[in-house]
Formats: sequence, structure tokens, C-alpha cells
Amino acid sequence: MLVTLATATLTHYLATRRDDNTIYMATNIVTEPTVGELRWITRLQSALFSGVPVNSDIRNGTAIESTDIFSVGGETRSKYFGKQQAKDLTVRGVTGNGVGVFMAYGNRESSSGGAFFRDIQNQTGSDAEVYNYMNSGHNQTEPFRTGVLHGPYALIFTTGTTPAVPDMTWMSELGLVGWVSSRGSVTGQVAGVTGGLPALVGFHNATAQYWATPDGSGNFVSPAMKPGSYTQTLFQGELEVATRTVTVSAGTSLTGQNITSAWPNPATIWKIGDWDGTPLEFKNGANLTVMHPSDTRNTSWGPVTFTVGGAASTFPAAQWVAVNNPTTIRFNLAANQLAAHTVRIGITAATAGGRPSITVNSFSSAGPAASNQPSSRSLTIGTYRGNNTLFTFHVPASAFVAGSNTLVIHVISGSTGTGFLSPGYSYDAIELDN
Repeated sequence: MLVTLATATLTHYLATRRDDNTIYMATNIVTEPTVGELRWITRLQSALFSGVPVNSDIRNGTAIESTDIFSVGGETRSKYFGKQQAKDLTVRGVTGNGVGVFMAYGNRESSSGGAFFRDIQNQTGSDAEVYNYMNSGHNQTEPFRTGVLHGPYALIFTTGTTPAVPDMTWMSELGLVGWVSSRGSVTGQVAGVTGGLPALVGFHNATAQYWATPDGSGNFVSPAMKPGSYTQTLFQGELEVATRTVTVSAGTSLTGQNITSAWPNPATIWKIGDWDGTPLEFKNGANLTVMHPSDTRNTSWGPVTFTVGGAASTFPAAQWVAVNNPTTIRFNLAANQLAAHTVRIGITAATAGGRPSITVNSFSSAGPAASNQPSSRSLTIGTYRGNNTLFTFHVPASAFVAGSNTLVIHVISGSTGTGFLSPGYSYDAIELDN
């Protein structure tokens, strides 16, 4: 059975099959809804569901930021926390006594933000909510895709067991507006990614997005893609390191679409962290997606004084004007290293125009311009993903001394704010080039 719900700008489909406890869905939009987001919400009686994601269980909580982040005895909870990245979405839901309700999210080709984007999946308060967010403004790094079919996706009912992702290809026979059956694919090989860091190949244009994981030899095969011209991107971890253009035709496999990293790898005197587009290796970095920075489970943010050679896990994953400003780095130079050097600082996201400015001993850098970032709370809503930006500071030889040197990084901004909503950013890596 197919049910079609239509407005002037949106058509939503619900389909069922005999002896199948699943509601199959797809949503076609002409323009973005005026509320600025496109989502399906399943609202259930929370009293009947004890098996819910802990990070988004706000029951017995007190709101500490806006009306969507809560504290439960010092541990923070929110619909923003514990979200999976788009590339990892499979099946997720809630369970009770003899019942389970799960969402299968589909291929995400019509959503926005790419493979690493995270969006709301659950919230448990007066209702137990199971979401499929197709578009939102939650640190959105690219325009929404409209004039496309979102899905298919599916709401699955079980006796409590987690189901497999259902086959949804049969929906091609339903005549859904925006369904594209004729597709092509892309194959190739990646090169130049720093050893030990994962590679990913992405494709995007105004109407679709896809990604492919290379095998151990660097070979990749894309999913079935809509015909069209795409920007092909190579990621090192989550850091964009190369782009090129490919054109996909229906019914063909475009071979030999190799892509090589163009990320600069100068010789360094020291480096803190990995150029992987994430702050995960730093202090509290792994917690940014599962809790608010104020959570009592976090180690003190600082301010931090870091000595080169120490563990990256003691360097702050993020820095805010009103929380842990500045960060100090101490390092030694030999007499034969007293020359002009370049300091490179990478960030993964920023709020309120936050960006780094440095001093090295008695030298002070000029303040750089703010990076291009989404207008969002970012670091307090369970994400470190914005627009990766590299800041480069050229430091003259006269700034350095033989022996102990001190580099101080300040967050600067033309904006103000309090606490974790003050201007700030999350780190990717920092290095002093030789």
C-alpha cells in the first residue's frame, strides 16, 4: 500500500507490504521548509521504552543552555549528543518490554554536509523520539539540496531485537517523484595520504552527495550515482587534501579517476596532533560529540601550558576566550635552528569569529581574518565539524632564542560571549616548520 501526502512544496510517501512490520518512506521537497529543517519524528510513550541512548535521555534533567541541553547530576544530555556520522548511519532506535522501534536512514544522497556530518537521531523526555533528519541548520557546511527525493528510509517495528537494514530497492516500482534509477559509478585509486590516517573519497554537487572508502591498496569504487558533474574530494581522516572534477553518465563505470593528496608536508621541528581534520587526539576531544564541554566528566580545559614532546592528550581540543585562553607551548631550539620559521595552526570549527593569534617570545603576529564557518553554537551541540581552516604565521629569525622558547596562542574575535558560548575554535594540529 502506498500513501501520498502532498503540499505545494513537499510530497511525503509512506509504503507498506504484507507481513512486513516496516513503514517505508521517502520525501520530495521543492523548497526547504520555512522552519529551516526537514525531519521525520516518531514520538512514542517514553515510559514504555527503557532502552534508549543515554546521551540523549534528558529525563530528570535541568536545562543549562538554551532549552535543548540538560544536566543530570553534572552529566550533560541532549538530542545533539551521541550522533553518528552520515557515513556510519545504519539502524538506530529505542526498545522496551517486547518492543523495538528503529530508523533505517537510507543512503543520505540528498542530505547535506557530507560523510562526516552528524545530525539528531534520538531524544527521550516526555516522549521517546526517533528521528530521521534530512536537512538542518546544525553547523551546516553546505547549502540544502532541494528539488530532490530524500530517501528511501524506513521505520521498523520489532519485538526488541535490532533489525538489519531492509531492502528498499523495490520502491523503484512505485513511481515516486524524484526517484532516479539510471545511474553510473566511479572507480580509481588514492595516493599521498599520510600513513596511519584513513582515506575517504567524496563526491558532491548541487543535487547529490556520495562517498567511498578505499581498500588496503588505495582502490575505491563509488556507490551508484546520479548522472552529472561532481567535485571529487580526497579526505585524510576528515581533512580535505585534494579535489578534482568527474562527470558520471548513466549506465557506465568511469574508471581511472585517481586522486592524490596535495596537502603540504614541510619538514617540521615539532608537531602537536595529526593533520586529520579532527581534535580527537587532544584533551577532551573524544567527548565533544557526546557531551557538553561543561560536563563534569571532562578534564579541566585549562588554560594549558604544553611542553613539546608531551602527550597530545594533554593539549586542549578546543579553546575559548572566556574559558581557557591562552594556550602556551614551550619548546627548545638549538643555535643552528635560529632562523625564520613558519607556525601552522589548523582548526576544524569556530564560533563567534574565533581564530588564533600568536606571540613567540617578544614577537607578536598580526591578527588573521576570521574563517568562513556556519553560524552555529558548534562546539556545544555535539560537533567539532565546521570548515577546516589553516592559519599560517611567518615568524622572523629574530624572534627565536637558543634554548627555551615560548609560543602563546590567543583566541581573538570581534565578538563577545560568556563561557563556552564565547568565541572559540577546535584544533586540528599545530606545527613549527623547519
